[in-house]
Order: sequence, then structure tokens, then C-alpha cells
Amino acid sequence: TNPNDQSPNLKMKKNFVVDLIPIAFAVVGVVSLMYLWLSADAAVGLQERLPGADGKPANAGGRDDAIKIVGTLTQGDGVPSELPGAWPRFRGANYDAISTETVPLSRTWPAEGPRRLWSIDVGEGFAGAAVLEGRVYLLDYDQAGQADVVRCLSLNDGKEIWRYAYPVRIKRFHGMSRTVPAVTDKYVVTIGPRGHVTCLDSKTGQFKWMLNLVAEFGTLIPQWYTAQCPLIEDGKAIIAPAGNVLMMAVDCATGETVWQTPNPDKWVMTHSSVVPMEFAGNRFYIYCGGSTDAGGVIGVSAKDGQVLWKTDRWKVRTNVPMPVIVGPDRIFLSAGYGQYDFGCTMLRLTESEGKIVVTSEFLHPTSVFSTMQHTPIFYNGHIYGVRMDKQLVCLDLEGNVVWTSTSVNTFGSGPYAIADGLLYVMDDNGVLTIVEPGASGYNPLARAKVLDGIESWGPMAFASGRLIVRDLNRMVCLDVAGR
Repeated sequence: TNPNDQSPNLKMKKNFVVDLIPIAFAVVGVVSLMYLWLSADAAVGLQERLPGADGKPANAGGRDDAIKIVGTLTQGDGVPSELPGAWPRFRGANYDAISTETVPLSRTWPAEGPRRLWSIDVGEGFAGAAVLEGRVYLLDYDQAGQADVVRCLSLNDGKEIWRYAYPVRIKRFHGMSRTVPAVTDKYVVTIGPRGHVTCLDSKTGQFKWMLNLVAEFGTLIPQWYTAQCPLIEDGKAIIAPAGNVLMMAVDCATGETVWQTPNPDKWVMTHSSVVPMEFAGNRFYIYCGGSTDAGGVIGVSAKDGQVLWKTDRWKVRTNVPMPVIVGPDRIFLSAGYGQYDFGCTMLRLTESEGKIVVTSEFLHPTSVFSTMQHTPIFYNGHIYGVRMDKQLVCLDLEGNVVWTSTSVNTFGSGPYAIADGLLYVMDDNGVLTIVEPGASGYNPLARAKVLDGIESWGPMAFASGRLIVRDLNRMVCLDVAGR
């Protein structure tokens, strides 16, 4: 029987059979949905989803993978651009989602929006781009080939210069790749969905080394796969396995471990990325670790991996946004999946008898301010972020709401960044808005649909008056320069 058939032929004469029809339809519907979910392997007929709408897949970070995986380097016909712009890592050069370039950008757009310079198909996911020396770097996933793929493209036209693919079998689970590479003039480092850390020559794509965080360090891959983005400083890749070691530095040239930080509290990996900070003559790396009953925030010495400070004043099971450095001595933290209804907090660092002491200046519940996926931005004395109710919010440094966007202009889980003094905000469905940041109120300047697909959640990248954004299956490069 076809459950969509509403013809009179379905009417049965016997009452007990009639009574069974709704039950039969329900069973057929449930079984059909289960079959479609288990067998689907392409983004066909997808509807908009919120993060966390799916159940956790079995073996998200299995230990059955080979520790060392042999990949394949393939050359393309793309040519690096001569454009000078750079966005070399997650949230840009200074880890703050603020472009450092002086290229003037347009404050208005025609009805059709900014000009699209190029676009490419990408595997299902939310991974954003890094840009350096005319090259665009992307960690993609090839569903047909079942492989993580590090792609190097030309900033000019999106043509592929090279790609490095290594086999990793993962199930489609609310997107696949979702991290941003870290790149220097010598190296590019990526972290794949199942915790494979790969280092390549950034110009040629030649393989340097790989770490399997699950097999080698006991990492438990978090729900929705790995979202931690790597960073490179002083020729060292900084990674937080949060397994049998909490954090580590790896020499990019050799793949040898420079230092490791123990993990006696057994914190587990979250989606949050590591960010550097300097305070009281110390440079350290801040990480938000998770646990079912503990977790917290830690500062690890960039010199030798020693723990300089640690606090449990902020602990959530699924921490996604990265810590935000606010001035010389404060750290703003926010989340949307709060275990203890922790929406946001401001930590302050002080020095006492040669030690760093951490206190919390305020702690607000998610009803006041919280962010689901993307990290808020500290800019000119205020903090900007998209709250769980899809409103763009401006906060002061005491955590008070200065203004919110109107109910007409909601945003969702899309990315945001600042360039040329303008705040660019993407919604869930590819609509991009320019907002003038400041304390005077919500002031949108331009708005246009720039992506055709769904779930336009990938982090932004600015370079040379160009903006690179993506939805679930396509990445585009827009000309946002002023004329």
C-alpha cells in the first residue's frame, strides 16, 4: 500500500482493518524515514536544520583507522594570484575576525548584491577558507571518494592549484568538514573531521607529517565531528587533543613534539579553538575543555606547555565559540549549549605573588546572551554576536545589552566579521547584511542574497577587497571593494 495514495480504493469494509490503517501508516512512515536516513549520501531534499538536531553517529572518531594514512597529491591548472591580501587562519591574522587590510569596501550594493567573482562546488559541510599569497586553502570532504581533501585554489578565479587527499571513511552527519586551515609561507596545517592533523608544504602541497589524534592521543571526537581549528606560531602547530595530553606543540618542519601538557582532569575535546594571549610577561594559549561533570578554561605556556592558570568558573559540555581576548587582561566567553545555563562570562586576569589569578566579573545565563556556533567580536569597546534568538546583539563590557537587531532582520547561526569598519553578518540562508557597528543602535547599510543553498554557516575570509563565504555545498568569492 502506498501511504501517499488517498484514493477511495484504500477504504476497507471490515472495521478491524479500518482501525489498523493509521497504525500501519505510522509504522511504514517510521521505517521509511529510518531507511532514507541510513542510506542517504547526498544533500538532496535537505531542509534547514539547527545544530544538534541529529543524533550522534556511531564511531564518530573510531580507533580502527590506520595511524599513518598514505595520501595522494594531485596538481591542477590554477595559478596563484598576485593580490596581496591575507586571512591566514580561523578568524584572520589576529584571531579576532577583524580584517587588518586598508582596502576601502563598498557601503552600498545594487539590488543584485555584490559581484560574484567565482564559485566552486564543495563537499557537504561548513569549513571556511584561509588565504595567503594569492592562494585559498580549504579542508574539504570528498563523499564519493571517502577522503579528506586539502585544496589549494587561486584567489583570482578559484581554479585548483593542487589538492592532497587521504582516505577517511565517515558518515554524513550534519555536514562533514568544518575547520579552517592555518597557513604560513612554508606550511599549511589542517584538522580533519575525525581528528587527523595534516601538515603540508603550503606552496607545493608536499606531505610533511600527519597525527591521528584518536589513535595516538586517545582523543574523543566530539558530537558533530571535529571543529577545532589549528594555529601555527614560530614554526610550531598548536593542537589540543584533550586525550591523554591536553595540548601540544609540534614542529612543522619535522613533525616532532616540542612540548606536551598533561591532562590529569581528563578534559575532553570541545569545538572551541585555541587562542594566544599575553599577560604579565607571559605568552600562553587559552583553551576551553569539556567534561560531563567538570571542564573549564586553561592557560598553557607557549614556551614549554606548563599550566599557568586554570579555572572552572566557565564550564560547558559543548563549548563552540573561541575565547575572545578583551584588552590586556580580560577574556570573554560565550556558549549556546550550556550544561549549567552558562550563556556568557567575562574573566579577568590579575597577578599575585608571581602567579596569574582568574576571577569572573559577571556570569549571565543564556537568556541574556549566548552564541550557538560563531565567536563574538570585540571591536572599539563593544562586543558583537548573534544570540540564540537570532538577533544581532551589541554588548558593553559589563555584559549589558546596548542594542539588538529588529525582529524583521534575524540572522541565525551564520558567520560575522569586520572589515573596513563594517560588520558583515550572514544569516542561515545566504543573505548577507552590512551593519555599521557602534553604540547608537542597529544600523543596517546594505542587504543582499549572495548564496543560493542552505546552512550558510562557514566562517568568512577577507582578502584584497574580496569576501569568501559558503553554504552547505558551494563556496563563492564576492567583490566587496568600494568603487
